[in-house]
Amino acid sequence: MIWSLRGRVLDFGDRVQIMGILNVTPDSFYDGGRYADAGAAVERALQLVDEGAAIIDVGGESSRPLMYGAAEQVSVDEECRRVLPIIAGVRRQSEAILSIDTVKSEVVRRAFEAGADIINDISALQQDAAMAETAAHLGAPVVLMHRRGNTATMQQNTHYDDLIGEIYGFLEERVKEARAQGVEYVAVDPGLGFGKSREGNLALMRGLDRFLALQCPLLVGASRKSFIWKTLGLSVEESLGGSLAAAVLAAASGAHLLRVHDVAQTLQAVRLAEAVMREAGE
Repeated sequence: MIWSLRGRVLDFGDRVQIMGILNVTPDSFYDGGRYADAGAAVERALQLVDEGAAIIDVGGESSRPLMYGAAEQVSVDEECRRVLPIIAGVRRQSEAILSIDTVKSEVVRRAFEAGADIINDISALQQDAAMAETAAHLGAPVVLMHRRGNTATMQQNTHYDDLIGEIYGFLEERVKEARAQGVEYVAVDPGLGFGKSREGNLALMRGLDRFLALQCPLLVGASRKSFIWKTLGLSVEESLGGSLAAAVLAAASGAHLLRVHDVAQTLQAVRLAEAVMREAGE
């Protein structure tokens, strides 16, 4: 549960770590277009670090579900045009740990040259056949996420006979494959919102502690997702309170890493939850 990242250490020990989301895309479901300008994106990344994010997750291609309209498919060059100036700009000003949110091994290679530290692959090393080899060569930690199909098809089949068991089995197999390919550091993400119904996402939140048996850091990304605001009868813009509740529930279930839009507020909520749980443990 301790990762060594090119001279820096990321400890998934007693405290939940926060991964701040930085989408430099025009079409992400919540913050698309807000940080398309490189200067604004770097400024936002540094703000997230100041707010307490341990990792900044930079993404240049939207993975939003079809319900928001088809996500734009971008080339390697376009994705790099979006993310590389941000990674390089943040790296010049900060020692923050940087994650590249991509399914393309060439984007990973160029991002690591610019200063990235972690790969966040929502296809769990399946979409690009060279991704595992690239990660192993770079000595890069990888986050492996569960989903069905791709962004255009993943919500077409959200039925599971055994939701937790099927997701667990998928992640278990992907962890074994990643390690067989030489990837040393692996985290798992059950993929809230990716190929799950609203009810399925709620059930997945309830069963998060099951994934601790994989003995990998557990990442949970619930922030601002539709199962929250639809359950509450609100809009995505009104979903901060629900997102904070989801973050606290995930922390109480043993999650090691929370991927969120609202770093300062989430950090306050989970630190208080941790204080309460420590007191209860005493």
